[in-house]
Amino acid sequence: MHELDIDLETFSSNDLSKCGVYKYAEADDFEILLFGYSVDGGEVKVIDLASGETIPDEIINALTDDNVIKWAHNSQFERICLSRYLRDRGISLDPFYDNHPLSTKHAHYLNPESWRCSMIWGAYLGLPLSLDKIGSVLKLEQRKMSEGKAMIKYFCVPCKPTKTNSERTRNLPSDDSEKWEVFKAYNKRDVEVEIQIKARLQGFPVPDFVWDEYHIDQEINDRGILVDMPLVKNAIAMDDRSKEELSYKMKELTHLDNPGSVQQMKQWLAENGMEMESLGKKEVAAAIKTASPELADILALRQQLAKSSVKKYQAMKTAACEDGRAHGMFQFYGANRSGRWAGRIIQLQNLPQNHMDDLEQARELVKEGDYEMVSMLYGDVPDTLSQLIRTAFIPKPGYKFIVSDFSAIEARVLSYLAKEKWRMDVFSKNGDIYCASASAMFGVPVEKHGVNGHLRQKGKIAELALGYGGSVGALKAMGALEMGLTEDELYPLVSSWRTANPNIVSFWWDVDRCVTETVRKHIRTETHGIVFSYKSGMMFITLPSGRRLAYVKPRMGLNRFGSESVTYEGVGQNKKWERIESYGPKFVENIVQAISRDILAYAMKTLRCCDIVGHVHDELIIECDPRVSLEVVCEQMGRTPPWVPGLKLNADGYVCRFYMKI
Repeated sequence: MHELDIDLETFSSNDLSKCGVYKYAEADDFEILLFGYSVDGGEVKVIDLASGETIPDEIINALTDDNVIKWAHNSQFERICLSRYLRDRGISLDPFYDNHPLSTKHAHYLNPESWRCSMIWGAYLGLPLSLDKIGSVLKLEQRKMSEGKAMIKYFCVPCKPTKTNSERTRNLPSDDSEKWEVFKAYNKRDVEVEIQIKARLQGFPVPDFVWDEYHIDQEINDRGILVDMPLVKNAIAMDDRSKEELSYKMKELTHLDNPGSVQQMKQWLAENGMEMESLGKKEVAAAIKTASPELADILALRQQLAKSSVKKYQAMKTAACEDGRAHGMFQFYGANRSGRWAGRIIQLQNLPQNHMDDLEQARELVKEGDYEMVSMLYGDVPDTLSQLIRTAFIPKPGYKFIVSDFSAIEARVLSYLAKEKWRMDVFSKNGDIYCASASAMFGVPVEKHGVNGHLRQKGKIAELALGYGGSVGALKAMGALEMGLTEDELYPLVSSWRTANPNIVSFWWDVDRCVTETVRKHIRTETHGIVFSYKSGMMFITLPSGRRLAYVKPRMGLNRFGSESVTYEGVGQNKKWERIESYGPKFVENIVQAISRDILAYAMKTLRCCDIVGHVHDELIIECDPRVSLEVVCEQMGRTPPWVPGLKLNADGYVCRFYMKI
């Protein structure tokens, strides 16, 4: 036996969509109902575990044999569920860790090294993540059965007890034998579809080094990150009390039945002389600046009531497993345009920032449940709780966090690729790119908190907004007007930045030319060390690391402005499979973000001996023994990969007793 294709149907009273597979598989009532499998692409068989059938010994042995490659679609689900199944039967799981003296990992889950995932394979080629959608895009002969959703709802989740169903809380095979046979056929079909996907994609294999990155990702998800549950529970209780008090105060001031209602609030504001089209965060913040004191107070209360970021605490409580850790928070290849990771469950990638000077004191007060003191010292309880969300992640007792991140990674990669020398010189000296950019744009020296220091903010907003062809709209989206810039300043700012960075501007259009020629003529083109090629209805961009970005069915078309541009099929902003338009600067953004992602993955490999428990964009969170050196970790993280010689990287970091942003 060389390969095993697997698909499971399971039951658990834990909500998979809210808690993730690790917590899902921990439920007391968790069980595997159906085990569909195929050995080496042969006949698909279904083991009806719910009806008393058993998995053959040779298949059980294959699950713990790292010489047998296991395939599934979203294989993390199958691997974690089967880990629980085997543990319950007293079968020991092979450890997946290196023999590192500071390691604390243990063999709680099946070794990810021998697992592969057809979902990741599809994502690598720019295809949708779901089995149903990927089958549709590939026009497979056999597709995922449409009856599946109804069968999963019937057999895989608890049901509401009624007189009709004899007050039962779940449906068993004996409750509807016809549906059960359909469910078994559905399970079999999923394995068949997975095998078809592999056959269709075999001409475009995922490189071994990318599978290695996937296995590191699985190790990080398996390891999880510890959650400070006393803090979380008290934060939830404080938020409930705060919302109750705020709602009462709003009702007193407005006499509304439901001051949380957008419709009621907008009508009340209109009746009091303030017409508002939206009560979104930005709109309310802007309105407060011009409103009368009375209305400003009402809007401020509205802001506090609408604070949704504190829901993260509830997500933490829901996701934390028996070991107190949140697992499965990172989706490998979650962004298939660049291959970057995406957040799951708690969404570590979009946590609110913390700006409080006395963060530790506020944290201790919340952890102790001292609502009165938090309210008295900080006033805005929802905002305080929001700023403390990061601090709910903690290292295990006796350990510390090292948080290390790359400095201006995308700006460095863009400058390196475009050969914008003055920028590279700034980075080689670890200078401030915002000051240097402002200086290049305005022709005067700019120093942070020094000479012409007021121009640094303009340099910063230009750097953040304009690197990928952005113009006035991009500056506005980045908050240029809120930062004090005027409309009249925006276009000159764009012109100044582009004049100061001619090589970057040339890079945009060199990439545009290469993409256009490759799509039009189906030929190989190259610029700035980036290779563009076409094969079997796909355009590929080969990065310095050897990884390729894939664009499905590219062709020349018209963009929204009526001009000719490259279009391709992909998952759009509304998460639907559609034709997407693009052009040089946008492809440059994909390339730069993809290379930045590859550099982070390289750092993960370099620091694999450490216990990485999380990562956010360009940052690693490491749980380690107090003896581990911050300087050594930063030095290792900042090593330049061999495939980008001459790129100047800089990693900086700090030590903390709870996760925070410095």
